[in-house]
Amino acid sequence: MSLHSRLSSSTKIPSFEFVSGAATINRSALGYHGRPSTFGTLKFSSHGIKTGVSSRRIGCFAALSPELKTTLDKVVTSHKVILFMKGTKDFPQCGFSNTVVSILKAADVPFETVNILENEILRQGLKEYSQWPTFPQLYIDGEFFGGCDITVDAYKSGELQELLEKASLS
Repeated sequence: MSLHSRLSSSTKIPSFEFVSGAATINRSALGYHGRPSTFGTLKFSSHGIKTGVSSRRIGCFAALSPELKTTLDKVVTSHKVILFMKGTKDFPQCGFSNTVVSILKAADVPFETVNILENEILRQGLKEYSQWPTFPQLYIDGEFFGGCDITVDAYKSGELQELLEKASLS
């Protein structure tokens, strides 16, 4: 089974369908209504009005390579507090990222940020690394802490401030 992406020449909006051999499998018959799986083969096809079909196959791969895992291990353990986010601490590009930055600034703790929008491999690899699908991702003392909602709840309860204080003393 492969995932097929078709770009309509009139709209240029991608659509996806599952393809098994020569037969297309109806998504609703599979009970599938969400994002396509990242497993299998991704086929990009461009259907032009008079140009016919050009396509290429790209084998899917795990985003978290051993090299990326080693790099992430070094990055998260070399900073007491690090936030992987959309944008930077000076220019967040997402409301959730902005919320976590505001909390860390209010806690008056030094922290580093990494803009995950600059590198798609990093962005996808981090999802596997943390086993957390969304951003921002906060790491404290080398350990994944959570995303925006967890950070907000921990800040409101005082748990975050205690953890940040312990991290700064270690």
